[in-house]
Amino acid sequence: MQRQIPASGIETGTAPHRGWCLRRRVLPQHTDHAGVMWHGAYLAWLEEARVEALAAAGLAYRDLAARGLELPVVSLTIDYRQALLHGDTVELWSEVLPRSGVRLPWHSRFLGPAGGLAAEARVELVLVDLSAGPERRRLLRRLPDDLHKAIERLETGPNQVGR
Repeated sequence: MQRQIPASGIETGTAPHRGWCLRRRVLPQHTDHAGVMWHGAYLAWLEEARVEALAAAGLAYRDLAARGLELPVVSLTIDYRQALLHGDTVELWSEVLPRSGVRLPWHSRFLGPAGGLAAEARVELVLVDLSAGPERRRLLRRLPDDLHKAIERLETGPNQVGR
């Protein structure tokens, strides 16, 4: 039996893996000339998974951006284990790890159609205030209350949201 996924693509019910799940299919625009998923497509899906998980935890990224707040990537590693091919269905499981100083670390796993680990990524973000203009950007060490609460929900996982 297949689980029902909300329009956002984020799994919010019980699941066999930890974290938040974004389901996607590898389309022609995600692949190179040989039909193998292009490395840049992984980055786009990682960002989509973070933005959708944040929304599922109660905070739309656009609301942060409207206040001049951004979460840029400051560190990214991806280990590729198995090629994803045109037509494959992919589950991208992401979890928020405990904060490390000013960094907000995420761990993500790309699972191929048979459930095998295709790639694994670690992304670290920081919170930056751009409200005074890009030339006066500031690294924020303290999260605003709404972002702090959303991050707590993200760390807990989707099965605990609303409890």
